[in-house]
Amino acid sequence: MSLEKRAHEVYELWLNDPLVDPSLKEELQAISGQDKEITDRFYTDLKFGTGGLRGVIGAGTNRMNIHTVGKATQGLAQFLKSTDAAPSAAIAYDSRHFSPEFALEAALVLAANGVKAYLFKSLRPTPELSFAVRHLNANAGIVVTASHNPPEYNGYKVYGADGGQITPETANRVIKGIQVISSLAEIKKISQQEAEEKGLLVWLDEELDDAYISAVAAVSQHPEVIQATSDNFRVLYTPLHGSGNIPVQKVLERVGFKEVRVVPEQEQPDGSFPTVKSPNPEERSAFAIAIEQGQAWDADLIMGTDPDADRMGAVVKNAQGEYVVLTGNQAGAIMVHYMLDSMKEKGTLPANGAVIKTIVTSELGASIAESFGMTVMNTLTGFKYIGEKMTQFDQTHEHTFIFGYEESYGYLAGNYARDKDAVIAAMLIAEAGAYYKSKGLTLNEVLEQLYTQHGYYLEGLETRTLKGMEGVETIQSIMNEWRDNAPDTAGGTAIVKTEDFAQGLYDLPKENVLKFHLEDGSWFCLRPSGTEPKIKMYFAVKGNSLNHAKERLASLTNDVMSRIDAYMEER
Repeated sequence: MSLEKRAHEVYELWLNDPLVDPSLKEELQAISGQDKEITDRFYTDLKFGTGGLRGVIGAGTNRMNIHTVGKATQGLAQFLKSTDAAPSAAIAYDSRHFSPEFALEAALVLAANGVKAYLFKSLRPTPELSFAVRHLNANAGIVVTASHNPPEYNGYKVYGADGGQITPETANRVIKGIQVISSLAEIKKISQQEAEEKGLLVWLDEELDDAYISAVAAVSQHPEVIQATSDNFRVLYTPLHGSGNIPVQKVLERVGFKEVRVVPEQEQPDGSFPTVKSPNPEERSAFAIAIEQGQAWDADLIMGTDPDADRMGAVVKNAQGEYVVLTGNQAGAIMVHYMLDSMKEKGTLPANGAVIKTIVTSELGASIAESFGMTVMNTLTGFKYIGEKMTQFDQTHEHTFIFGYEESYGYLAGNYARDKDAVIAAMLIAEAGAYYKSKGLTLNEVLEQLYTQHGYYLEGLETRTLKGMEGVETIQSIMNEWRDNAPDTAGGTAIVKTEDFAQGLYDLPKENVLKFHLEDGSWFCLRPSGTEPKIKMYFAVKGNSLNHAKERLASLTNDVMSRIDAYMEER
């Protein structure tokens, strides 16, 4: 059966199924006769990957709606019941459209299956969910979020008992439970009242919030310096209409910051994200309003967090007094240095300390960590792999976790959670800014010192968005082309080594990623996104000066992207 025919048959089933939500049926009736739209919505089920679900909100099996959420939760409930006689799960959600509804749906499906659901009363950051799973000794966690995706998206991430996103092995077991569900009638659900009366729906309150903020604040390295400089260090913060507003303000206040302002136009939660093209702190455009206000106030530091507050972006002044957005690699390097330097100064740096980063993250942080005698470990892209290493450390005591990060603006210090946390990243970058200001340095000057000491590392990222069924095929075709017919040189330099992580390298799980190493130490990497209809191309160089590094990066990027774009045009 063709995918188009399958799509139309399932479309008709949904139209005639009395269990399909009436509002979703209205949406489906409105697209009657639109073959391409029907095919895109029903040609497949929304893929449950190792992180869960993510997709465009709407009616259909390939969309985020209460039925796809219910089906995923039914499969998760079956898995949890197979692992524990009295399982429980914590649930959080962000500011996106339908996030509260999807979170409650998940809670009621869990309750119907005898799984106790701990549900936050209002939006919370993703890292607080990770903390909650551990704090409550729950068996699992769910976060309803699509991170920094555009407004039309939502998602559903699943966490294990350690507070980390579930690993591929666990995800496969959950997927098997989902795949046996053939109709909506097989998804169990009870009313909110019944779930509450049976003690299977428990609402979480401020007590857990306070415990989380205390855990984050406990990682502070120099509260005495912050308090001493708090009157003349100005922090401007934007939550970008997401869930970071209250926790970021609370932790900054807890550790002693006084001069903190929030961008008023972006303070309130709003799933439409009306003031930005994309609620992504990786993009300078997301900081346009904040930078304008920062200039007027003469802010020392501008920070922003994405909708579920697991990614943090920082904006600092350069030597010319202009605000520049730090890359994830640059902010990570500053925080690695600040943490290790502070711990060394206080005599708390463990001999077996470890810094963990991903394979597409800059080597600058690794060089800094190694200069302090720390072990550096690389994982596949995705913070779940960093969290997995942290849990291993707890079990073996071979290493003490110091800091983990990835180039895509995700950071974690401390042992209270197992996912990236923009709240602690905001605290640490602000703390580093105040600490170095007390020594007469800006964060930009600190970064320049790190470049001088370790080398001028520069990185770049290019993406190509390819939506729908055809996009999936094109992305895989690009990967196959580079896997089978890679050039001998890139950017005028010989390619000396190719790593195909789909083969399972270095005891890492298999993943569709290609990394090419060049003779001069540069590298580039091709990786389909696991959460968006994109293919990502990462580039990294090391120069003997900033200009040299910029030239090398431009040459490498242009060469590789010219080949990729030419291939896409030919298809």
